[in-house]
Amino acid sequence: MSGTAVPVVFVHGLWLHSTSWQPWVDLFREAGYAPVAPEWPGIPDTVAEARAVPERYGDHGVTDVTDHFAEIIRGLPSKPVVIGHSFGGLIAQQLLGRGLARAAIALDPAPAKGVLALPLSALRVASVAVRNPANRRRAVALTPAQFRYGFGNALTERESAELYERWTIPTPGRPLFEAALANLVGTATRIDTADQGRGPLLLTAGGRDRTVPPAIVEGTARLYRKSPAVTDVVRFPDRGHTLTIDQGWREVAQTSLDWLHRQGL
Repeated sequence: MSGTAVPVVFVHGLWLHSTSWQPWVDLFREAGYAPVAPEWPGIPDTVAEARAVPERYGDHGVTDVTDHFAEIIRGLPSKPVVIGHSFGGLIAQQLLGRGLARAAIALDPAPAKGVLALPLSALRVASVAVRNPANRRRAVALTPAQFRYGFGNALTERESAELYERWTIPTPGRPLFEAALANLVGTATRIDTADQGRGPLLLTAGGRDRTVPPAIVEGTARLYRKSPAVTDVVRFPDRGHTLTIDQGWREVAQTSLDWLHRQGL
């Protein structure tokens, strides 16, 4: 990793493996950044290995994962840009709020504490885990049909099935419980939205996203309204929750690069 290139840390969300970021890593490296895509704590290095041993990494929540990435960031030569998708987008915001990132991009981010929107489609996706209390401490897999509903609904059936087979893994259920209960108890999904000295933040909203519908992203943006720090929102009207991995990923990635350049990064 170059000592002068700006580091970029990619953080995936639920049900996707870190290797799904590889096209982004390649593009950002070509653009002059120093990108890395670490895995969540305990998850093996490949999709096949992760599918084989979900019992080894099921009991992790948002704070565990954020602390894990904070430790990785402290080992970098300089403060990075953090780019996260879904729950990774929530974690990116937490890292920005901790002062560990120079900027953050939250792609269709999971809801933070204080976001009140609860679209039915998001509740249906979360119910995959939260309908069984035992899932709080174990990893939960999606079926192809569940992936098609929550992630691949804006795609052809064939592309959705291909992405499911290539990138999906069982995922810790605890973050979904923490998000579901955030506005009643707990602080795991809280973000520091009042920080006036934080770096710039970009939020994206996929217009056809069922897992994180636009109402959730708009609610997140409202949490930041009292801060004078840069908070931008970009909307992709025809995109679903696969916007980082489907055939249109490059549009989202290039939009992210263009935004970073406008911030002087």
